[in-house]
Amino acid sequence: MQDTVRRILTARVYDVAEETPLDPLKRLSARIDRPALLKREDLQPVFSFKIRGAYNRIANLSEAELGRGVICASAGNHAQGVALAAAKRGATSTIVMPTTTPGIKVAAVKALGGQVVLHGESFDDAYAHARKLEQETGAAFVHPFDDPDVIAGQGTVGLEILRQHPDSIDAVFVPIGGGGLAAGVAAIVRFLRPETRIIGVEPADAPTMKSALDAGQVVTLDQVGLFADGVAVRRAGDETFRLCRDLLDEIVLVDTDAICAAVKDIFDDVRAVAEPSGAVALAGLKVWAARHPGRGALVAINSGANVNFDRLRHVAERAEIGEGAEALLAVAMPDRRDDYHRFLQSLDGRSVTEFNYRWSGDGTAQIFVGVSLSGGALKQPNAAREAIGQEKEDLIERLRADGYAVEDMSDNETAKLHVRYMVGGRTIGLPHERLLRFEFPERPGAFLRFLNSLQPAWTLTLFHYRNHGDDVGRVLAGINVAPDQAPALWTALDALGYPYVDETDNPACRLFLDGAA
Repeated sequence: MQDTVRRILTARVYDVAEETPLDPLKRLSARIDRPALLKREDLQPVFSFKIRGAYNRIANLSEAELGRGVICASAGNHAQGVALAAAKRGATSTIVMPTTTPGIKVAAVKALGGQVVLHGESFDDAYAHARKLEQETGAAFVHPFDDPDVIAGQGTVGLEILRQHPDSIDAVFVPIGGGGLAAGVAAIVRFLRPETRIIGVEPADAPTMKSALDAGQVVTLDQVGLFADGVAVRRAGDETFRLCRDLLDEIVLVDTDAICAAVKDIFDDVRAVAEPSGAVALAGLKVWAARHPGRGALVAINSGANVNFDRLRHVAERAEIGEGAEALLAVAMPDRRDDYHRFLQSLDGRSVTEFNYRWSGDGTAQIFVGVSLSGGALKQPNAAREAIGQEKEDLIERLRADGYAVEDMSDNETAKLHVRYMVGGRTIGLPHERLLRFEFPERPGAFLRFLNSLQPAWTLTLFHYRNHGDDVGRVLAGINVAPDQAPALWTALDALGYPYVDETDNPACRLFLDGAA
């Protein structure tokens, strides 16, 4: 830690980086009944903290090294940071990016002076190629997180927080991908304010550092969720792991809905649009505050604002659930007009946020309904969390007492991602249909490759895709396959290599899409 602190205190970042403000979140502070502040790294010239580490690494290169140029592998914020930092130092920069990188990110790097090389379909492919070019050209490699100078550059974020808020801070919340920002911030905060807790925050579907800490060593995850793509790293760094292991107090995991709600909180308070990874720390702050009542100040780092506009649609759809303002329910009732009136009366004045239904012809209506809840508006976080759960349970019990069959879909990922848009897709006469949820690579030919992997005897009965601006396409597919052919289907899908989950027995699928009805 001593070496890291020394590097942070002597880091050269302000030739290109800005000292970003520490903004109070007044609305959120009132809701959790304690001061909440947001470190605005989204206001950097490249809209991300990554410029700090990239510039500090490049600023420490010798003239001879600068003359050979710099190289990195990245599909996002690090790429822009390296390109800008290299241009400032008068060095050429080569940025290796996957061929699947959105055009807007490629254009941003080129506009900053970076020479873009598109290679491979994944970050791992681009990283391997960048290392190969490093050996061939002698260019200096700028690692996105696992480098002492990069860690030190990111650590200046923590130094600014302590200078901008000289009063006591209960906890600082830092998003974790590879761990560079968390390691740097933890080192300087632990050195200068040992009483302040440092909490790392990761998406629940990308627990890279937590998995490493639990295992006692760096591990490589088989796959990670890409919604918060800025922290979707399969393997933490060796140096970042060492520092985080020694310096972090704990790691909080947050789900997609909580991240979306935090994006909305940031917009409501400071009128800024954070990328999902930029809101991860604030989502963790809210979760931690609900578990640890107190009056001391809490600080979260907004790490960036490089978000594809299309993704905001998905954020808006999920934010209400994430902040406990909505329940999603599947309700079965007799298919009569009077029963709809009676059902609405059973909601006891609550607003209906979503209502999906299609006639089935069997005398029973299967409704997918969204209902607003009041618990999310309560001031105390613990009280709000308890009230949300109790209000939803009370509502479900009331509906069941009135004779309705009710399933809670609020935490059902397939229901929220696909089935809510597909109610009415149930069909009859498919006794061997399997319903599978996939992550397709977001590139031309992915669907055709999927089709080619299916044998002629396997009928494709359903296919649902909706673009959310991610690096992967989320797909729900139905395949009718005889039981004796099922092992061959699993073998073919494993060979295809697209991550998938069998959702045939998922209640959302059984109630709305079951082809064996």
